[in-house]
Amino acid sequence: MKAELDRISGDWIAESNRKRKKGLESDYAAVGKMLNRRKVEVDLVVEKVRKFQVAVPSWGTVTGGTRFGRFPIPGLPRDIFEKLDDAAVVNDLTGANPRVSLHFPWDLVNDPLALKKHARSRGVGFDAVNSNTFEDQPGQDLSYKFGSLSHSSKAVRDQAIAHNLEVIGSGIKLGSKAISIWIGDGSNFPGQVSFRKNFERYLDSLRKIYRGMPKDWTMLIEYKPFEPAFYYTTLADWGSALMAGNAVGVRCKILVDLGHHLPGTNVEAVVARLIQAGKLGGFHFNDSQYADDDLTAGSIAPYRLFRIFLELVSASAEPGGKFKPAYLIDQSHNLKDPIEALLQTMLELQIIWAKALLVDLKALDFFRERNDVLMAENELKQAFHTDTRPIAARARLLSGGAIAPIELFRESGYRKLKAEERGG
Repeated sequence: MKAELDRISGDWIAESNRKRKKGLESDYAAVGKMLNRRKVEVDLVVEKVRKFQVAVPSWGTVTGGTRFGRFPIPGLPRDIFEKLDDAAVVNDLTGANPRVSLHFPWDLVNDPLALKKHARSRGVGFDAVNSNTFEDQPGQDLSYKFGSLSHSSKAVRDQAIAHNLEVIGSGIKLGSKAISIWIGDGSNFPGQVSFRKNFERYLDSLRKIYRGMPKDWTMLIEYKPFEPAFYYTTLADWGSALMAGNAVGVRCKILVDLGHHLPGTNVEAVVARLIQAGKLGGFHFNDSQYADDDLTAGSIAPYRLFRIFLELVSASAEPGGKFKPAYLIDQSHNLKDPIEALLQTMLELQIIWAKALLVDLKALDFFRERNDVLMAENELKQAFHTDTRPIAARARLLSGGAIAPIELFRESGYRKLKAEERGG
């Protein structure tokens, strides 16, 4: 590792790959031979996996979430500059995470240009910026206890709008092109708010933020069925989000968080509807057993993730090439090392994305049109049960990443060295 501990050096990655390359070549040849019998060119699949890039969340580099308290480990980043250092390590090891999504005011700095320069030196850029009106900040004039963008008080709404416009301003300086807005607004008890007035106030606030965006920016609105509003949530589902997106403007699109659905929801059908409406703007990748658990992707329901990816791959394959949603990992852990968890999620995303690419869309359509239920399902099962780990590893290798990112991260001693540098 480099003496300055900024990155896991290219020499370390090359040496790790050298030790593992022969095994990968054997595995890759085997899967290539098998896919050749299905008339699938494995090298083309690898190139498509290489193009699949996902942003890393700044908040995902620290511990938190999935429990009521935080249980920090030594060596966690102390500020946004160190968060970028850790995010850059993830990108170095995968070759697939070149952008970082910031959250304000958590990641606010006095000198955005210095932050941008620091990011460039680490080989990363910036994705969508995120606002925060779901909790009060120190020194804040008015409270969001009873809502923010939909609050009954115009003064509170104006404060929340102003914050979002400030976030956009910070994003412009960093080179971002989108703002992601999630609010915890709603109510906990019947009669607490008027459903229609509450939603209309939310729309009015969004319109004011929308008018303050540059013309080349996108607004991403995120829905969630409950928490912290347990009786009624202002933006609780994809239908409400679609209504809001249509009411606000063409560049107001929907962000789908895989943890923001009630158990049993057919998420892939939701994805298909939003694609069909031209309103699917982005994805937050994680997994859940109950609701917003923020678990590593594919840890609970890998086949569901595969079915969702199939909808995305299918839409991406349509003529025109205009379907390009923003992809972001959204997770936070107490039980796993944050960097290892990000790596594990990205590896799983690459593996399952490759599986979705193996579905023969023409054959699938053939069976669908003839109502051949079993063969249509088998087309999905054949792709899902294919071992695509060698394909994902090959994609990382060709992108300058590591064949075995998690193993190399542990071998490097990065966390131990950062613990000595940062404390714990």
